[in-house]
Amino acid sequence: MLAQVVHGEARGEDYIGKVAVAAVVLNRMKSSRFPNTLKEVIYQPRAFTCVDDGQIGLKPDLESYQAASDAILGSDPTGGCLFYMNPRTATSRWMHKRISADAATVIGNHVFVR
Repeated sequence: MLAQVVHGEARGEDYIGKVAVAAVVLNRMKSSRFPNTLKEVIYQPRAFTCVDDGQIGLKPDLESYQAASDAILGSDPTGGCLFYMNPRTATSRWMHKRISADAATVIGNHVFVR
C-alpha cells in the first residue's frame, strides 16, 4: 500500500523524492495528529491526491517498492515532515499558506513541511 502511494504521488520524481513521500506517510503514522495505521493515514479524506483521483490503483514500479522499503527501514530525507505538495499543481490554499509560513525542504518538485 505504501508503494502504491509512492507511485501515485511521486511518479516522475527522482528516487530521493519517492523515499521522501513514503517517509511523510510513515511520519504521519507516528504523529498524534494523524491516524496510526497505514490504511487510515492513506485513506484519510483529502490526504493524498492519488487516492482522490484513483492513481492509487496503478501498479507500482520496482523503484516505488524500493523507496517504500527504504523509508520503512528509517530513511527520511524530509527530516520528519508531515506534509508536502507540488506548488505548481497543488490547489489547496491551506497548503500554500503552510508552505509560506513554515520552514520548508524542497526535494524534486515537492515542497515538504512539518
